Amino acid sequence: MRLRVIPPPVQPDVYPEPRGCPYADCGSHHVQFRQAVRKPVRDTQLNEVVAHRYQCPRCGRTFRVYPQGVTHDQTSARLKGVAVLFYVLGMSYGAAAIALEALGCPLSKVAVYNAVQEAGAAVVGLRREAVRRGGGRMVGLGADLTSVRCGGKWLTVGVSVDAVTGMALTVDLLPNGEAATLSAWVTDLAEAIGAAVLVSDDADGFKIAADASGVAHQVCKAHVQRNTEAWVESIAPALADDSDGSLATIGVSPAQALDDGQELLRLMRERQPTPEVAAVLAAIHRRYLGAAKPAKGETMSLAYRLRLFSLDRWNLWPRLTRYRNWEGPDGETLDGTNNACERAIGWWVKERYRSMRGYKRPLSVLQVSRLIAAMGNALDGPGFALAAVIP
Repeated sequence: MRLRVIPPPVQPDVYPEPRGCPYADCGSHHVQFRQAVRKPVRDTQLNEVVAHRYQCPRCGRTFRVYPQGVTHDQTSARLKGVAVLFYVLGMSYGAAAIALEALGCPLSKVAVYNAVQEAGAAVVGLRREAVRRGGGRMVGLGADLTSVRCGGKWLTVGVSVDAVTGMALTVDLLPNGEAATLSAWVTDLAEAIGAAVLVSDDADGFKIAADASGVAHQVCKAHVQRNTEAWVESIAPALADDSDGSLATIGVSPAQALDDGQELLRLMRERQPTPEVAAVLAAIHRRYLGAAKPAKGETMSLAYRLRLFSLDRWNLWPRLTRYRNWEGPDGETLDGTNNACERAIGWWVKERYRSMRGYKRPLSVLQVSRLIAAMGNALDGPGFALAAVIP
């Protein structure tokens, strides 16, 4: 995992200016400095800092102002930041605590856990930040699903990205991967970012979701090619000798069926969006229209499998070749794959998850994954400032 992270700074001589009494029932805008007091602190460099004690002349109550990077907590933001960094890079909570103790900055396992969860909870608006950096609109939406184990159960995690830049947009827990759920999820995302095209894998649920949300659809060319190669390779031996006799029934020779399989594979590999190719796909499908649908409880014949598969590739053709001619309003283009989303899943969700036996809470799945995704989004800039998510 490659991350660029900036730990929170601790500046013992820099103090925020108090703007008035912090107590809500007072509201006074005037405070008086009373004294400077020493405060022990756990930090990577400091053992103590000086806190400024103020008093409100109206209500008489006092409060403290701490230097930048320090709060009323005994642990500095900088040490919490190091603990969070150790965890997201693959250490367990216990291992992070042991490493910090070895470095002379002891922090308990529970304190490491709390720091990670607090930082993750503070990461909100991944989508909002991405849209802001994208100038207010993102024309391409990439979406995919993955699964993680949590509390002995498998959870469905939806990950979306900017299909053009690869920037992570959302990490969401979904109740399931069914078409209705995907349609609602994709529609919400597409409307929020102004997407004109959805990029996904070859799953039927995403095809339904794209149509329901009213956006164009690009199916990952790599998925389609691999699926076609696997299908042709698996059915070829049975086609060679017409093992169930279904080809002979509709007057198609085994050689013709094998040629049709290879032709489908060639077209899926070359993906040339010409009218001639669409005509070839239609002709292949029509050759098997005579194959009978199996009765209930029966298996599909070879001819009927060819009929369904050729129809699927024919219907898929516009979604498969859209990237050839698609262009966004500012000249944006697509590469025809869902690689951006798969990278986001691999780097920001699975890379940390692989070293675990599973999450204990669904909320941790969201908080940890969103935290790492936010760090990943900052790779092309100065880095992710942990001060933004650690008080």
